[in-house]
Amino acid sequence: MARSLKKGPFVEEYLLKKIEGKKPQATGPIKTWARRSQIAPEMIGFIFAVHNGKDHIEVLISEEMVGHRLGEFALTRKFVKHGGKMQKELEQKKKESEIAAAQSAKAATADAGAAKK
Repeated sequence: MARSLKKGPFVEEYLLKKIEGKKPQATGPIKTWARRSQIAPEMIGFIFAVHNGKDHIEVLISEEMVGHRLGEFALTRKFVKHGGKMQKELEQKKKESEIAAAQSAKAATADAGAAKK
C-alpha cells in the first residue's frame, strides 16, 4: 500500500544524518538494517551496506533508484538452479562449444594476419 502524499516519503533520519555534509567518495559503505527506508536524492553516489538477513550487501545508489526502498536492492532469497545432473551435462556441452568457437575464430584471425604479410 502506498504512503500518503501528505505524509511524504519515509526516510530513516539517522541515514540522512550519517551522509550529511560528507562526500560520497570519501565515505566507506554505510551499514544499515533499515530496508524499509526510501532512497532520497541526497543519497546518490553513496554506498550502503544493506542487511539481507544474513549478510550486508553493498548497494551503490544511482539516480534511477530514487523513490525505491533500500531493501529492493538487497535480495533476501537465493535462487538455486534447477536441473541437477542432466543440466550440468548440457552446460558442459555448451561451454565446450563456446571454447571451440573461440579457438576457430582465433585461428581464422591468425590465418588472415599471416596472409597479409
